[in-house]
Amino acid sequence: MLKLRIGSCYPKTYVGVNAGLACVHGVIALLAFCQLIRIHSRNSHWTRQKVFHLMIGSSNLGYVLYFVLTLFAACKSWLCWSYSCGFISMAFPKILFVAAFLLLLSFWVDFFHQSNEDDEDEGWSPQEALLEKTSKFDSIINCPRECCTFRTIHIGSRQKVVILVTLLFFSITIASAVLIWIGMGKNPIDSKVVAQVYVDILAIAIVLLGGALACYGLVLFLKMRKVRSERATCEMWKFAGLAVISIVCFTSSAYVAITTNIPLIYHWRQQDIDGVRTPLLLVLYYFVGSSVPSAFVLCGMRELPPLIVSHTQEEWTTIVFITDGSEVIYPQSWTAAASMQNQVRDFPVTFMVV
Repeated sequence: MLKLRIGSCYPKTYVGVNAGLACVHGVIALLAFCQLIRIHSRNSHWTRQKVFHLMIGSSNLGYVLYFVLTLFAACKSWLCWSYSCGFISMAFPKILFVAAFLLLLSFWVDFFHQSNEDDEDEGWSPQEALLEKTSKFDSIINCPRECCTFRTIHIGSRQKVVILVTLLFFSITIASAVLIWIGMGKNPIDSKVVAQVYVDILAIAIVLLGGALACYGLVLFLKMRKVRSERATCEMWKFAGLAVISIVCFTSSAYVAITTNIPLIYHWRQQDIDGVRTPLLLVLYYFVGSSVPSAFVLCGMRELPPLIVSHTQEEWTTIVFITDGSEVIYPQSWTAAASMQNQVRDFPVTFMVV
C-alpha cells in the first residue's frame, strides 16, 4: 500500500505546493469536462469546441497525476520514475496544453483571413463611413454557427497542421524517453542532457505560440473596435485579454524552463529542494504558465451553443386565409418557425470562433 507522510521525502513547503497545484489543475479539469458534457447535451456531434475542452481537461488531469505520483515515486524510490516514466508523465500534459492553444490559434487565423476576404469582396477602404464598416463587421459576428461551430467533423488545412505538429511532438517525446532509458546503462548518452534539450525545444515552441496568439489577438482587437455593439465590445476585450495573458504567461514559463531545472524536478533529490525558491518557481511555471491561460479561456468560452433538435428537413405548406375584411391570417406553425430562426440568428458567438 502506498503511504505518504508530509515531509518524509520532500520538505513540507514543496509537498504543500505540489498538493495545491494538483488541486488547482483538478478544478480546471473538472470545469473543462463539465462544460464538455453541457455542450454535448445541446449538440451530439463532435465539434472543434468540444475537442478544445477535451484537450484542456486531459492536460490538467495529466498534471494532477504527475504531481501526485511525483511525491509517491520519491518516497517509494521508483527507479523508472526518475528516468523515462517521470519524463513521459511530465511531457504529455504539456503537449496537450500546447496542442489546445495551437487549435485556438488556428481558429483565430481562420477568423482573421475570413474577415479579410470579406473586406476584399466588398471593396472596403479606410475612407468608408463608420456605419458601413459597422454593418460589415456585424455580419461577421452574427454569421451562422458554421463560422463558430460545425455540426459535422471537418478538418481544415490549418487544423491539419495542428495535428501534424502535435504528432511530431509526441514522436519527439517517445524518442527522447527511449534515449533517456538507454542512458541509464553504461553508454555515452546522458539522460539529463536529453531531457533538458527536450524541455528547451518545447519552451521555444511555447514562446513562439504565445507571440502568435498575442499578434493575432491584437489584430482582431483592432478589427472588433470598428463594431458598435455591446457584444462586439465584450468579444474584443476577450481577444485582448488572452493576447496579454498568453505573451506574459507563456514567456514566463519558458524562461523558467530554459534557465532552471524546474520541469525536471521529478529527478531531483531532497537536498536539491531547499528554501522557498523552488516552490515559487513551481508556481510560476505551472500555475502562471498553464493554469491561468486555461482558466481564462474556459471562462471566455462558457457560452453554450444553440440547441440542435433535428436535422430532418420538413416541407412546410403555407396556407393563407383571407376573410371578407381582407385580413390575412398566417398559420401558427409558420410564425413559430420564423421566431425560432430569429432566435438562432441572434445567438451570441464566443471569442474562440469555433
